[in-house]
Amino acid sequence: MATPLLTCASPMLKCATTTTTLSFPSFSNPSVLQFTHRSHITTLSSVSLNDRKSVIVASGDSDSVHTSDHHQVAEVAQEERDFSGTPHVPVYVMLPLGIINMDCELVDSDDLKNQLRMLKSINVDGVMVDTWWGIVEANNPQQYNWKGYRKLFEIVRELDLKLQVVMSFHECGGNVGDDVHIPLPKWIIELGKENPDIYFTDRDGRRNPESLTWGIDKERVLRGRTAVEVYFEYMRSFRVEFDEFFEDGSITEIEIGLGACGELRYPSYPAKHGWKYPGIGEFQCYDKYLAKCLQKAADARGHSFWGRPPDHAGSYNSQPQDTKFFCDGGDYDSAYGRFFLNWYSQYLIEHGDRVLAMANLAFEGTPISVKLSGIHWWYKTASHAAELTAGFYNRANRDGYSPIAAMLKKHDTALNFTCVELRTMDQQEGFPEAMVDPEGLVWQVLNAAWDADILVASENALPCYDRQGYNKILEHAKPRNDPDGRHLSAFTYLRLNQALLEEHNLGEFHLFVKRMHGEAVEGH
Repeated sequence: MATPLLTCASPMLKCATTTTTLSFPSFSNPSVLQFTHRSHITTLSSVSLNDRKSVIVASGDSDSVHTSDHHQVAEVAQEERDFSGTPHVPVYVMLPLGIINMDCELVDSDDLKNQLRMLKSINVDGVMVDTWWGIVEANNPQQYNWKGYRKLFEIVRELDLKLQVVMSFHECGGNVGDDVHIPLPKWIIELGKENPDIYFTDRDGRRNPESLTWGIDKERVLRGRTAVEVYFEYMRSFRVEFDEFFEDGSITEIEIGLGACGELRYPSYPAKHGWKYPGIGEFQCYDKYLAKCLQKAADARGHSFWGRPPDHAGSYNSQPQDTKFFCDGGDYDSAYGRFFLNWYSQYLIEHGDRVLAMANLAFEGTPISVKLSGIHWWYKTASHAAELTAGFYNRANRDGYSPIAAMLKKHDTALNFTCVELRTMDQQEGFPEAMVDPEGLVWQVLNAAWDADILVASENALPCYDRQGYNKILEHAKPRNDPDGRHLSAFTYLRLNQALLEEHNLGEFHLFVKRMHGEAVEGH
């Protein structure tokens, strides 16, 4: 399948500046003033409004405040980009997690229709939905039940909305935003009781049943099948079952789940094992299959004693400087550390390579994508510890995302990246010690993907209802004055709920959709 080229012919982005003049009554030396221009609030930390005195602005980069010789006024100029005429970026909305129950039945179809009509009324392009392995192939191998999804897809098609569909080979529940529990298939759980090494395992021997270890990708331990064969046959069943939705263009993209939360990463920060933000997480390669692969790599290198994960790497909630491995000048940069981290990250890439090869066979001719998590905490440290435990070898002076982008390019696969709505300053407020930089991370990953000439889509990591969050998404979606006119290929909003559909929130979301579509927005 040929990868579509990025749209490069985008006009120069324009800026619209609105100015409001505010008159104040006479008063002397207030310490703090706040005034609102639409939904924007500017805080002045030190103000003197006597004649000929200056005003100091503490926040609001694009705001200017000044006084007149003859009367006391403040003028606020807020610059807001005009996205009219910019490329059309489709906007999808992720459907609720529990929309299909464990019997593969659609839940409350009438309420869903009403919600979808509201989305259609503001010109949302489509919806994204998970197809859960634990529901569809729940009871026995190769017995697939798609009935609830068929009814759902028919409703979506009737409303002339498009579908992004996720092949979800992971457990739902126990992570941020999860309000339902969908385990892996029952027959997998039974196998796990007999052979718990089919799951990722941490240093203390705790198993994580959220997804299967990549160590069994090529091991026939699943009733005579390898994990990759199981994934392929599930995907092929879906393609055959919903052929008409592919043929009429209702299904526009398939996202391939490759790990925890459907993301290409090791499950290095599981809440069920006590992890709390901003802990560095732990390496997840202690099951017997990955341990065997590591030992084999060490033997091939000629250092058999390297065939074990690092000691002194801390625990889930450690900070980098408290560990011998991740601290500045730590063992992560030793010969052994570089060997281990290269093996650990390369196994992640090889897993993606194996599964995507099968996905392209199953969905030939249909765009496919992969989701990558935005691990932005400890990004400003030398070791990037939280990224390393998740499998992204992205320490200082080493780009860990370009090799992943190259693998995706090989399979004509788009990259879906999270956390585009997060602002670095906001994330620093609660945990200043975490050395976060979501904006820097987003910029690095997007450019790695664009440099590899692959499409880039994105989604928000946390609920977002405000103008600031949407503006941050827009800035990443359509970079200002990019000489190549690069932009996101699509954006998916997480997720449909009653809060989004409240009048004010839906109005803000509508403005966001119009800007993503490149339409003119009057008065804003």
